[in-house]
Amino acid sequence: MSSPRVVLAYSGGLDTSVAIPWLKERGFEVIALTVHVGQPVDLQAVRKKALASGARRAYIVDAREEFARDYLLPAIAANAIYEGVYPLSTALARPLIGKHLVAVARKEGATHIAHGCTGKGNDQVRFDLSTTALAPELKVIAPAREWGMTRDEEIAYAAAHNVPVIAKKSSPYSTDENLWGRSVECGVLEDPAIEPPEEVYDWTQSPLTAPDDPEHVRIGFEHGAPTHLNGVRMGLRAIIEQLNRTAGKHGVGRIDHLESRLVGIKSREVYECPAATVLLAAHQALEALVLPRDLLDFKHVGELRYSQLIYDGLWYTPLRTAIDAFVASTQERVTGEVAMKLYKGSSRVSGRTSPYALYRHDLATYSEGDRFNASSAEGFIYVWGLPSRTWAAVGEQKSRPATATVPRQRRTSR
Repeated sequence: MSSPRVVLAYSGGLDTSVAIPWLKERGFEVIALTVHVGQPVDLQAVRKKALASGARRAYIVDAREEFARDYLLPAIAANAIYEGVYPLSTALARPLIGKHLVAVARKEGATHIAHGCTGKGNDQVRFDLSTTALAPELKVIAPAREWGMTRDEEIAYAAAHNVPVIAKKSSPYSTDENLWGRSVECGVLEDPAIEPPEEVYDWTQSPLTAPDDPEHVRIGFEHGAPTHLNGVRMGLRAIIEQLNRTAGKHGVGRIDHLESRLVGIKSREVYECPAATVLLAAHQALEALVLPRDLLDFKHVGELRYSQLIYDGLWYTPLRTAIDAFVASTQERVTGEVAMKLYKGSSRVSGRTSPYALYRHDLATYSEGDRFNASSAEGFIYVWGLPSRTWAAVGEQKSRPATATVPRQRRTSR
């Protein structure tokens, strides 16, 4: 009887490296899958490491363009930022990886998929729910959720099974990288009272040593999608890669977040998201220029829910599809250019233009050329305030004390 097959989401890091021999010890034939979403690693070396660690086969899928087009672009249009801080870099990659895990599992005739997520993290939910939504017949194994080893014990286990790992006891950081950002946790970062040491950063220059001169970048949008960088038409992936380098050089995109995890605990996370920080701010600035207030307000409500469902692993749901459809309908006029000033860790809007701008100088100016009909303001204010005025008047009448009456005394005869 042949061994059951499991497709493992393989990054080459500590958890997934240890997972290969661990799964084999439990009778599984392991198929490794590495999905390229922009992580700066030698993918062929990762593939060789998976095979050397005991995987039967090892797949490499280049999904960078798919990631940018089908996941990051909708997130930009929806201004997806969890808790107002985190651009969801890791969270957005998980449903894409889950999709390819299912595809390889069906190709290989596997009965299980596996991932390296722990029982405390959010990624376990994202992988599990992606599998449930796309292939409910597959079973999920999460070795790190079961084996109960500490990171030091994992390192020792890897050494005993001749599996080389990057993690060291002196630098036990756990990292994840893709086009949209880099996340770092563990080690001294587990104490939120301690400032992240400079050694945890890799994509961003320290603002203290960043260039002394600011740099301006111009981002062109068409229907909500970034299409130009400094006047040059580029694909979204190329824009993101260039902005990661340019903004990172100026120390832009460092995030220190005390995060509310789905499993109910608080977690200290450090992120580097240079391109995401710049693009999201630019997109919001352009929307503020071209969309009316009521639409901006209503869209913001949807954006909060959209960010939360991505974080919570609910990408493959009708709600996400419905919000995407609404957001897409709002992007028709989100076309124009936004200038961003990068300087010493900051990214600020320095200008914006659009053929659909709702800003009109002849209405906004206080100088010559003012065409606003100021005489109509008094009547507008009266009508606008009528409900408040009526409410106050009725309340005043009801609260006014009634006039006291003194009964007459009858005269009595003497």
